[in-house]
Amino acid sequence: MGLNEQRTVRVHIGELVLDGFGRVDPERVSEAFQAELGRLLRERGVPLAADGGQALDALAGLPPLPANLSARRLGQELARAVHTGLSGGGEVTP
Repeated sequence: MGLNEQRTVRVHIGELVLDGFGRVDPERVSEAFQAELGRLLRERGVPLAADGGQALDALAGLPPLPANLSARRLGQELARAVHTGLSGGGEVTP
């Protein structure tokens, strides 16, 4: 692949389950999550997808997050945790 070629990476997340976070605005969490994950994918890519198409059913074993985060910060931290999983951290279920 040449330097100017870009790969397309598609990430589809069916559901984010938030246990133990009290009442948070799911729309704000989702907006922050999408923005941060998009930024991380553009800047850092997805190492697990470097060899071509790969589908993952689930990511587990991701780092715990503090329960007192704002909706925006929670979305950002969730995106970072998911990106860590897509980068080889955590447990992957293909």
